[in-house]
Amino acid sequence: MSDRLFDEPVYVKNGRYLTLEIASIHDALMFLYEWPEDDRDLIYETAWKACCDAHDGVKPIVAAQNAIKGFARKRGILDQPNISLPWLHKEATVSDKLSA
Repeated sequence: MSDRLFDEPVYVKNGRYLTLEIASIHDALMFLYEWPEDDRDLIYETAWKACCDAHDGVKPIVAAQNAIKGFARKRGILDQPNISLPWLHKEATVSDKLSA
């Protein structure tokens, strides 16, 4: 199966200065797989199952996105990028530039 993308990436803090972008089910599964085994709990297991079910087509992709976002929020590692991402802004058209 192809790597299915989330509608919007989920950003999680990874240490003091790094932020990870989780943009697909594969990214979410890799992030959860690398989570320390001694720090896994019911919230972790719920997120893992939702991501596995979405990967297998049992649940929609948005279920995995919401699960990883909820896991990150509960762990206090959910992050919002504070930089301007150019692809998120409307590109000015010729008519916008001429309407001055």
